[in-house]
Amino acid sequence: MKDEIGNQIRERAHEFGTTTGRPRRCGWFDGVAARFSRRVNGFTGIAITRFDILDIMPTLKVCTGYKLNGKVINYFPANINVLAKCEPVYEEVPGWLTSTENVGEYKDLPAAAKNYVKRIEELAGCPANLICVGPAREQTIEKSPII
Repeated sequence: MKDEIGNQIRERAHEFGTTTGRPRRCGWFDGVAARFSRRVNGFTGIAITRFDILDIMPTLKVCTGYKLNGKVINYFPANINVLAKCEPVYEEVPGWLTSTENVGEYKDLPAAAKNYVKRIEELAGCPANLICVGPAREQTIEKSPII
């Protein structure tokens, strides 16, 4: 996202190259790419990292499809040239506007945060096993066992 929200996320998450210092690209969750990646790679669960970065967002977006030549598609194009012509189709979901950085158990997350996780799981087609609410190891919530 090349806008103020993208900059805000980048700054909060310290998303800059370690060596070069160049800003990294930040964007909303892409459910189409996640579902494709799950299918291709065969993973059965996901980890959502730096969940706390979203704590200040009044609304969040998730990509649910791509617009291609005026039509909405819900699959990941096999051709890079076709993908380059796609525009993301976003669904807006409410944010939670409260800190999650000290939450230790999934049940204690705000309702809107749990709804966001549920939507990501639906789009990816697998459960979120881990949710990291900060950069420290002890800020990892085990939502469901990995094994």
